[in-house]
Amino acid sequence: MASVFSGVLQLTDLDDFITPSQECVKPVKVEKKQGKAVAKIQIEDDGSYFQVNQDGGKQKLEKAKITLNDCLACSGCITSAESVLITQQSHEELFKVLRSNKSGDREQRVVIVSVSPQSRASIAARYDLSSSETGRRLTSFFKNLGVHHVFDTSYSRTFSLLESQREFLERYQKKEQDKKALPMLTSACPGWICYAEKTHGEFILPYVSSTRSPQQMMGSLVKGYFAEQQGLRPQQIYHVAVMPCFDKKLEASRSDFYMSEAETREVDCVITSGEVVKMLEEEKVSLNDLQPSALDTMFSSVSGDDFLSHAGGGSGGYLHHVFTHAAKQLFGEEVKELTYKTLKNKDFQEVTLEKDGTVVLCFAFTYGFRNIQNLVQKLKRGKCPYDFVEVMACPSGCLNGGGQVKPEPGQNPKELLQKVEELYKAELVQAPEDASTVAELYQSWLSRVGEEKARELLHTKYHTVEKMTNGLTMKW
Repeated sequence: MASVFSGVLQLTDLDDFITPSQECVKPVKVEKKQGKAVAKIQIEDDGSYFQVNQDGGKQKLEKAKITLNDCLACSGCITSAESVLITQQSHEELFKVLRSNKSGDREQRVVIVSVSPQSRASIAARYDLSSSETGRRLTSFFKNLGVHHVFDTSYSRTFSLLESQREFLERYQKKEQDKKALPMLTSACPGWICYAEKTHGEFILPYVSSTRSPQQMMGSLVKGYFAEQQGLRPQQIYHVAVMPCFDKKLEASRSDFYMSEAETREVDCVITSGEVVKMLEEEKVSLNDLQPSALDTMFSSVSGDDFLSHAGGGSGGYLHHVFTHAAKQLFGEEVKELTYKTLKNKDFQEVTLEKDGTVVLCFAFTYGFRNIQNLVQKLKRGKCPYDFVEVMACPSGCLNGGGQVKPEPGQNPKELLQKVEELYKAELVQAPEDASTVAELYQSWLSRVGEEKARELLHTKYHTVEKMTNGLTMKW
């Protein structure tokens, strides 16, 4: 079975497969008892392990559990989904919380599901619906299960885009003093971030934008502003994100997004587009048979019954919005349409702004591991011509994420991706600067908490993971 994590987490000098070894920070625990002779291990048909003693007696062995935190703390490897027991990042956990709420066994938790526009488009393609219609029917499905609110991460992405625009201008203005201010590399893709931290560390991280991804922006909004407005403690909220990518589970598990005082994560659980379809199948429900519900407007970008999206590509439009904003603010140029130049392949393209015959801005997007490697090599050789690069681990970007709904038997994967792209692009677009409710939150909430706290809520930090090198970890 192929790994579900992005290619960046599986290639180069990162090991994709874990077996009990010296490289893992969580080796299998073996209980040694006095006087016991050597025993054999027997694997049953159901995959369970038994220790068979010399006298024929059997003892069931406990499976070693490696959590996402263990993986993030380790420089030895990133593991595939088959090797890691992701105990807190699955739709089963969501079902468990909903069942607990219904049983009344413990304190009720307010359950919130935040759905990404890429996931919505992927699910729409499966059920042959529009993206907005899919959003309304997903709202019905989740609320029928007991979810209290369904939000849209296009809303939180508006914060990410605005902060990226501001951060770029700050970096551009200090590029002469700080040689690592540019190029600014986007940070919304956790597969890319994990690779950068583990493989290139101190060299690459200064270039990486500190702006939070839309998923973690929504984490700040839900467990910060929403909790405050509703008179709830952050731990009384169970926040689920629906994402196109398994790497997003790693992102939610980062210690940077753990609220120490409240002892809770900003995003408790991440489920993929494919897992939502699995939930529908397990509940024996088709989206086509559900009545659409009114959309929750508090943290959703909507106009009437339709969702609003952002211009640019299917990975969030970072290049588009930062480029047009920088062109206007730095050079007084109104750019209505961007002209992309394809370089080595369709996943590596650039855009330039010329003024008086001179190139004054040079932006690019690079998707997929090979293109990321080329970008890093350019940086290391000091021959990177770009001011800004939108970086995504998956070829074709987020719409082609590993967590998206898989093609049905006989369905052409390329045709499915094209359909998903068309559904995504069919949504009405809104410029981040025109989102009035977001502007109101900047004024009412973020200005009130103070500049330092506001930065903490909208930005994050990255950490070099030191390589462990010793005789036991060498591959001979």
